[in-house]
Amino acid sequence: MDVVSFNDEPLVLVDERDQEIGFLDKASAHQGQGLLHRAFSLFVFNRQGELLLQQRASGKRLWPGFWSNTCCSHPRRGETLDEAIERRLGEELGMQCALRFLFKFEYRAQFDAEGAEHELCWVYAGRSDDSPILNLNEVSALRYVSPEALDLEMAEQPQSFTPWFKIEWERLRREHAEVFAPLS
Repeated sequence: MDVVSFNDEPLVLVDERDQEIGFLDKASAHQGQGLLHRAFSLFVFNRQGELLLQQRASGKRLWPGFWSNTCCSHPRRGETLDEAIERRLGEELGMQCALRFLFKFEYRAQFDAEGAEHELCWVYAGRSDDSPILNLNEVSALRYVSPEALDLEMAEQPQSFTPWFKIEWERLRREHAEVFAPLS
């Protein structure tokens, strides 16, 4: 699989109202406490309502080896969110999926002294029974999990999951039960 993520790719810097204020390379946007930039998180469920989880590749600078939502990344300079989510889902998992916007939120999470996430993150959900194809540069493992099993696992081993995923999952469970209800 191809390398699809680059430290010099231009990310979209935003203010707290999600207004573009400039562009900065990915590595610099994540240095120190991080600069606020636009991001997205995708949640893909199968017909049974199970979530496709990914384990982040060991080569990732931030949260390597942690379990997270199906796919997450950043729109690049000049790219719409719709273009970015379609591109990234294909690059990481070889999938296509109709996704629906659910909410956006701002968070900051410090990984170590040199790196952090500070994102205004757009969250989408959809359904697909396509078989994913891993890009091992981005993802080291995949698995489907029921919402109930994921709740239990997060309660017992919260340190195994990315910080943004824990925030997003709690809100999905509270406000968007329709996204993981099994289809008849």
